[in-house]
Amino acid sequence: MYFMNLTNLFSLFLLSFVVLVRGKPLSLSPRDVYVPPVLYPHTGTVWKINNHHNVTWDNSDPPVNITNKIGRIMLRKGSLTTPLILADNFDILLGRIEVMVPWVLEGSDYQVVLFGDSGNFSPLFTITS
Repeated sequence: MYFMNLTNLFSLFLLSFVVLVRGKPLSLSPRDVYVPPVLYPHTGTVWKINNHHNVTWDNSDPPVNITNKIGRIMLRKGSLTTPLILADNFDILLGRIEVMVPWVLEGSDYQVVLFGDSGNFSPLFTITS
């Protein structure tokens, strides 16, 4: 009886091991994180509320295998990325997208955040009414 329980226990562990080994990924495809620096807005830039501006980034040296090519631009104030989406669902390789400045409090501590593979912050700039 004791022998049967040990055999069953051993069989259970062996079967579990086989299932785990067979469940491993067959291959991983290489992927590169693309972190294009934001060129505009830059330090000294002043945006006015309800005006249109271009956000531009350097797309001159993209890797071959970009993890995520779909871009999103959000507005950041101080140390908080706001829920305001300025642009969404565009090709990160465009290098430029037009946005409209939303109704926000005036301030000189704004940044745009370019999301694709990662979040890239612009330098601080100003928004006025």
